[in-house]
Amino acid sequence: MRAWSVLEPGPVEAGPLRMAGKPVPVPGDDELLVRVRTCGVCRTDLHVAEGDLPVHRKGVTPGHEVVGEVTGFGSAVRGFDVGERVGVAWLRRTDGTCGYCARGAENLCPASSYTGWDADGGYAEYTTVPAAFAHRLPGGVDDVTLAPLLCAGIIGHRALRRAALPPGGRLGLYGFGGSAHLCAQVALAEGATVHVLTRGAAARKLALDLGAASARDAHEMPPEPLDSAILFAPAGELVPVALRALDRGGTLAIAGIHLSDIPALTYESELFYEKQVRSVTSNTREDAREFLALAAEHQVHATTHTYPLSRADEALRDLKAGRFDGAAVLVNDLS
Repeated sequence: MRAWSVLEPGPVEAGPLRMAGKPVPVPGDDELLVRVRTCGVCRTDLHVAEGDLPVHRKGVTPGHEVVGEVTGFGSAVRGFDVGERVGVAWLRRTDGTCGYCARGAENLCPASSYTGWDADGGYAEYTTVPAAFAHRLPGGVDDVTLAPLLCAGIIGHRALRRAALPPGGRLGLYGFGGSAHLCAQVALAEGATVHVLTRGAAARKLALDLGAASARDAHEMPPEPLDSAILFAPAGELVPVALRALDRGGTLAIAGIHLSDIPALTYESELFYEKQVRSVTSNTREDAREFLALAAEHQVHATTHTYPLSRADEALRDLKAGRFDGAAVLVNDLS
């Protein structure tokens, strides 16, 4: 099969992602073989390609927002049929036995592994997934629409819960890409007032079109104090900016897997009055199930821009440059 591989991590403009020939993967006893139909483009893929995330697998194929169809499976798999549509997301496997898994925090499992980082992902004709970590997908929704929900949507949902937004509260979203614009739709549907703070004019327009109360540059103050804020942009310099925008007792959730260095914080203006900072680490399968149900209930949809899978490198360059709003989705034109 043909697949994209990160041969030598570096700036995406220099071409770290290269098309290569790879054997069609053989599923393990508990795994599904999945023919990729679409794969969302996530900022984490950019971090893998550029080396912001340390190399876990040399020559890895990125991609962890996969919608595909089952074409085979291992001997221990039950309950899946050839031809069935499934979703493949970031969290690939956990040990299921550690204390974190036992208490329902499998996202913190020290033995966890990830699609497109520890194992080859969806920038390819085929990928594999442990059956226990494959997601059932709602019917009546097309492959392109579903793909961004499988990471951007799930992580945005977990970040929203980590931000401890009170009912009817005031939420600030810093950065407004694939994850934030899905998170905003859930928050609005649940009665929140949403303020968006982001650098891109197109993203600000999208925010207002979706129902945000305001949309300003990321370094500006929102028009009112915030009960909660989520930092989606991988920019550590925005942490003190967001903390200053919080009302007393407010919570800032940092949603990214990678963040540039945070500058020194001033206790009196940025942390006093019981403000909180919380990180977000991956997600659990329960997060995914809960979000997919909410997405169907509230008709949450991604604003998508499609690229052929053969142009995945271009999609990553455009993501980095901020050339599109919403989310990019790769459509398999390799098979």
